[in-house]
Amino acid sequence: MNSAIGFVTGLTAEARLLEKTGFLVAAGGGGPEGAYRAAERLIGQGAQALVSFGLAGGLAPDAAPGALLVPRAVAEGADYYPCDPALITFLGGSMGDTILAGRDIAATVAQKAALYGATRIGAVDLESGAVARAARAHGLPFAVLRAVADPASRTLPPAALVPLQPSGAIDLPRILRSVVANPAQIPALIGLARDAGRARAALVGRVKTLKR
Repeated sequence: MNSAIGFVTGLTAEARLLEKTGFLVAAGGGGPEGAYRAAERLIGQGAQALVSFGLAGGLAPDAAPGALLVPRAVAEGADYYPCDPALITFLGGSMGDTILAGRDIAATVAQKAALYGATRIGAVDLESGAVARAARAHGLPFAVLRAVADPASRTLPPAALVPLQPSGAIDLPRILRSVVANPAQIPALIGLARDAGRARAALVGRVKTLKR
């Protein structure tokens, strides 16, 4: 695409996956409000299209870690935001029908099952709805490129729920305190890290195919 594309991520670690690509990138800190502000920053820097990029949580039983998501739309409450067909093609083609825009982390197996039962949507993330709203407010195209890091069969350990810093960096001291207070969560954290690595590898592989 000839227009400048801005990529909105939650974590700074996700933003680093886009280093040396030449795209505009901003980390929002892992929540809808921060993602909206990040999208606004990118628009102020000249972005003419927006992409929500990073990790996602699986809701459907078959949403496996590492599965790439390039959905055709974002669902946020009663609102439905179709993704731009040209951007979808640029990102490698549609992979998935819809992604759910969450406001809070779906942390437990029961919460994920309830969301899937209510929506029949296979994956969720916290930034895509905000990116879609910002794009619509400015009349810009948008799309989503994400990968499943957290399957529906996993309840997240407490350390994984420690909020990010506003910059999008992990709060390592708080995570370490959580682990010290509850070392029984270490096997779950190792499993989560393994699956997140699969997701990041899938994203890196797809990013390498994108032409600036």
